Amino acid sequence: MKSDWSIDTKLIHTAHVPDERTGAISQPVVPAVAYAFPDAETAAAVVSGCKPGDYYGRYGNPTTRILEQKVAELEGGEDSIGLASGMAAISSALLAFLQHGDHVLVTKDVYGGTYSFLTSLAPRFGISFDFVDCTDLTVLAKSIKAETKAIYIETPSNPCLTVLDIQAIAHIAKANSIPLIVDNTFMTPYLQKPIDLGADVVVHSATKYLNGHGDVLAGFVVGKKKHIEFIRKKIAGDLGQNLNAWESFLILRGLKTLGVRVQKHCSSAQLIAAFLQQHPFIEHVYYPGLESHPQHHLARTQMKGMGGIISFEVKGGLQAGAAFINRLKLAMISFSLGDPETLVQHPASMTHFSIPQEDRLKYGITDGLIRLSVGLEDPGDIISDLNQALGTTRDAKFLRRIKAKL
Repeated sequence: MKSDWSIDTKLIHTAHVPDERTGAISQPVVPAVAYAFPDAETAAAVVSGCKPGDYYGRYGNPTTRILEQKVAELEGGEDSIGLASGMAAISSALLAFLQHGDHVLVTKDVYGGTYSFLTSLAPRFGISFDFVDCTDLTVLAKSIKAETKAIYIETPSNPCLTVLDIQAIAHIAKANSIPLIVDNTFMTPYLQKPIDLGADVVVHSATKYLNGHGDVLAGFVVGKKKHIEFIRKKIAGDLGQNLNAWESFLILRGLKTLGVRVQKHCSSAQLIAAFLQQHPFIEHVYYPGLESHPQHHLARTQMKGMGGIISFEVKGGLQAGAAFINRLKLAMISFSLGDPETLVQHPASMTHFSIPQEDRLKYGITDGLIRLSVGLEDPGDIISDLNQALGTTRDAKFLRRIKAKL
């Protein structure tokens, strides 16, 4: 592999060669469950790991393997494993380092699915946890216990877009011989490289930007080969979390356009965030690209772009927020993000509903908070839709003034 290739080139060419038999440029889809061997000795060697190869669909697939190699290269990890969903990736990464009696520190504002796993399933494995403010490094360091075996963060966080200092947190983790796991879903390796900043493991919901077209459920864990092989053989394989060949093919196809898609998401989001910040009916806007964001300067040093997610609070709380999203005509109400379509959702009643209201408010998830996944439509059309849903009129001069500032 050409180490000096830019990421735009790597997105297309990493781990990709034309099919040996047909010369086809597109990656072949191999929907096989099982694989034949020339003799019993070869079968035994593959199963034991002494010889490379696939032997059963739960433990590997040729199409998926190409994708895993590409994702590992993009993130700067030794290896990666593709799984059936983002939650499969998150749960597998945590279970790779945690067992009965262990403890994990988790950033306080975290994806609702992660919160649900930790509060409902982890205790059944005898795993304890604490949610801490990871923007305060002193608090984080003091929260480490003798039984703490992992630190788990997502940055920017979902949905309040808190940016955490990966390098500083990695330093604390390494000083205590604790692995740092980072959810990089919002950024993708195009905008942020946690392993380069000291993280040990990266997880993704590939359902989102990596695939980018709203037609795949998938997840990835990236890290050292020994950790990935443990997940493959002892967690994902045994629990049946494997990613199938067709969805792997779709992600391989989606990755080829990740660069141009992410650039468009970012440029449009910056414009829309500026519009919302100046709107009289908006209480607060959370977007790392705005100077008003508390970690704006950290974001500029740690991230190559500010992403396509904006969260904001509509004045008037829950009722005003619900009325706003119900009036949208272009943006669609949906749980997901990172699609070509602009998607909007209400975290308190949707993605973070599993978090009790008292905890939601503690983590900044108010009843009036809205999360917007900026799509690939013309940003002017998105702004017009947001504007009419807010029940106000803004003339063309106003929009031109915003664009001129960016």
